[in-house]
Amino acid sequence: MLIVGEKINTSRKAVKEAVANQDSAFIRNLARRQAEGGAQYIDINCGTFINRERELMTWLVEEVHKELDLPLCIDSPDPKAVSAGLAAHKKGQPMINSISGEKDRYRAILPLVKEYRAKIVVLCMDDEVGIPHDAQTRFKIARRVIDGLLEIGTPEDDIYVDPLIQPISTDTVNALSALDTIRMVKEAYPGTHAVCGLSNISFGLPERKLLNQTFMIMCMTAGLDGVILDPTDKRMMALIATGEALLNKDPYCGRYLKAYRKGILSQGQA
Repeated sequence: MLIVGEKINTSRKAVKEAVANQDSAFIRNLARRQAEGGAQYIDINCGTFINRERELMTWLVEEVHKELDLPLCIDSPDPKAVSAGLAAHKKGQPMINSISGEKDRYRAILPLVKEYRAKIVVLCMDDEVGIPHDAQTRFKIARRVIDGLLEIGTPEDDIYVDPLIQPISTDTVNALSALDTIRMVKEAYPGTHAVCGLSNISFGLPERKLLNQTFMIMCMTAGLDGVILDPTDKRMMALIATGEALLNKDPYCGRYLKAYRKGILSQGQA
């Protein structure tokens, strides 16, 4: 399971203040704690700074790289900010979050994937329908984008499809649509991956953590092998370790035993 740490995002008040003040210690500490929690990539998003995003994206990438040797997930709606982040990225293979079937987005991001040989998150949405309600339309969009990525030489192993999680509080079919999308993509393109953030599934409902945790296990059974989350959440990390062991994705239960020795399993108990 690819773990992408989600916490360096200026939609969070404390992070926004730290980025505005260029508080290096805060950002580095946040990055380090996510790495210690098990993150393999650190997501970097400063999209709330519309007029300064490119400058601050470069600063964030450089600051996190000073603290960690981990690669980063460059996350922005602005392709020029994505480009700035990639240009500053020096450690490992970068990830771009994201490309979609939206024409302008697709045309702007595709060359960056090729130039930087980046891993790429594919959103199942386009200009015509936005976020589709049904899994079949989501898969149709994903297939079109995946085929375009393959045409420019992107390995399937570098493609991570995001089925787009929508709240079940607005429509209880939303969880099933996401699960079916994951299954369809994995069946048609077995070398690709599925990744998502989980928290949107529970929006507007009580006991959100319980819903998020349960849904993650359901997604794992459908083929999810990447997740954007808070890796300092011990309960969630414990569930990932146990889920991978039970789904035969952890040879000889090696990662499960490592998590046990580190105390992650006992710390994650309810």
